[in-house]
Amino acid sequence: MPQATVSEYLVDRLASVGVERVYGIIGDSLNPITDAIRRDGRLDWIHVRHEEAGAFAAGAESQLTDGLAVCAGSSGPGNLHLINGLYDAHASRSPVLAIASDIPTTERGSEYHQETGPERLYSQCSDWCAVAGSAAEFPRLLHMAIQSAFANRSVSVIVLPGDVAAASLVDDGWRSHIATHPPIVKPPEDDVARLAELIDSSERPVIFGGIGARGATESVLELAEMIKAPIGYSFRGKDHFGDENPFDVGMTGLLGFGAAYEAMHEADLLILAGTDFPYREFLPNDVKTVQIDARGERLGRRVPLELGLIADVGETVRAVLPLVAEKSDRSFLDGQLKRHSREVKKLRGYVDHVSSQHPIHPEYVASVLNEQASDDAVFTVDTGMTTVWGARYLHGSLGDAGRRILGSFRHGSMANALPQAIGAQLARPGRQVIAMCGDGGLTMLLGEILTLAQEELPVKVVVFNNGVLGMVRLEMLVAGLVDTEADLKNPNFAQLAENCGLRGILVEDRESVTDGIRELLAHPGPALCDVRTDPDALSMPPKITLDQAQGFARSMVKKSLTGHIDEVVSTAKSNLRNVPRP
Repeated sequence: MPQATVSEYLVDRLASVGVERVYGIIGDSLNPITDAIRRDGRLDWIHVRHEEAGAFAAGAESQLTDGLAVCAGSSGPGNLHLINGLYDAHASRSPVLAIASDIPTTERGSEYHQETGPERLYSQCSDWCAVAGSAAEFPRLLHMAIQSAFANRSVSVIVLPGDVAAASLVDDGWRSHIATHPPIVKPPEDDVARLAELIDSSERPVIFGGIGARGATESVLELAEMIKAPIGYSFRGKDHFGDENPFDVGMTGLLGFGAAYEAMHEADLLILAGTDFPYREFLPNDVKTVQIDARGERLGRRVPLELGLIADVGETVRAVLPLVAEKSDRSFLDGQLKRHSREVKKLRGYVDHVSSQHPIHPEYVASVLNEQASDDAVFTVDTGMTTVWGARYLHGSLGDAGRRILGSFRHGSMANALPQAIGAQLARPGRQVIAMCGDGGLTMLLGEILTLAQEELPVKVVVFNNGVLGMVRLEMLVAGLVDTEADLKNPNFAQLAENCGLRGILVEDRESVTDGIRELLAHPGPALCDVRTDPDALSMPPKITLDQAQGFARSMVKKSLTGHIDEVVSTAKSNLRNVPRP
């Protein structure tokens, strides 16, 4: 039987299940693995500048391909840097394998250099984690790690000490089949019959779709036509129900727009289709609610349910369609569609209004970007205000073939857009990939623009450069606080990009926005457009509470008084300096 090292076996097994690359930073205990990758030739090593970015990139790749993506970190600090990106992949249910290289097995527990105990640290951001303590056990552990990542649509972590990675094992050719496709869970007949009864007895049904309804778009639209139901959606559901959907009433929540909030609260039946929308304050608690989700633990944890179905959304909808009677009354649906049209017209009217103003309004930038981007572009959006502009001004599609929008929608991390764009571009090399970055998010993992240059990735970066942490500032104002320590002192990002090997474009006036975006998107390689946007442009949710309004008012009063007091103190000090001394 042929001899192979553990690292050689690892590379061969990853290649056999379709893995094409590994994201990470070389060094130390990872050396046996990176050398095996070099000698094998089937996998690419993507040299990111921070392991967190590698984990974000792997998560984005997995979301686009549904395949296994891999990242790696060396012992101690190297693999700890993976954790934030892995939290995001875990929350997004993305199949990712993290290789956490570790100190030698003989030194574990001795407070050795860079010892951290990663198997304990990763417990909250993975569904499977184990230490490979010997070469003999590695093949079976690797199988379990890969199988778990696919089965749970989540993160697996294999902790691999450097001495084990370099050790020889007897490769006897044993390969257990890896099941890569998740199960399709069909609903019980009694639950489908009950769902049909609830639908038939309703007069104002509404559907709210999420990422869990992916692949079921056509069936959900057919049901909406049958029962005359408006369709709202979460941000992750925008790829599958947004803009081209004839029943579209937009989004609810902090990022929301359109008529989704009103439609859901005026409904007499709400069907939550593949969504675990977390913001309970935007969901009605006095409307009969049905929730359909293949992950049963999600049922009923946001609002009380009349009926919960542990089932695939598409299977459930197709099962109930023959049982429901077609409704003829479109008055509720048409009323919500008209309301939504008015709200969208207001958004567009606002863009038209501010398009001629200075400083540049970020809404206008997002609108121009939406118009100029390709129909199958992949957008990544930073957490914060950039997410709001993406939610409201980027047009979605009806399925994976059209536009995709990725973000840290569950974990809510800063700095996600640029590294996610790296993974998206590698996963979809023929598609236009655009990272919508806030200045705070970009600078947190700024080194990744060097990854774009080094890997020659034609990612297009748009920086909404307003010199402030906008969402944090808004949170402070709504809470009635004076916004402090939210300001940023930024460089000329266009010039910085040029120095790093990218095309850099600076846009400082509204007349240059369209030309700047066109130049960015036309450039064949990596490029960055630094757009100086209005720091005072804030976005409010579609439904504002009295407490929020009062908090905003209190904040403005405090800020005004603080500014007045500072002026008085400054004047007093100046006057004291000018008093004649005896």
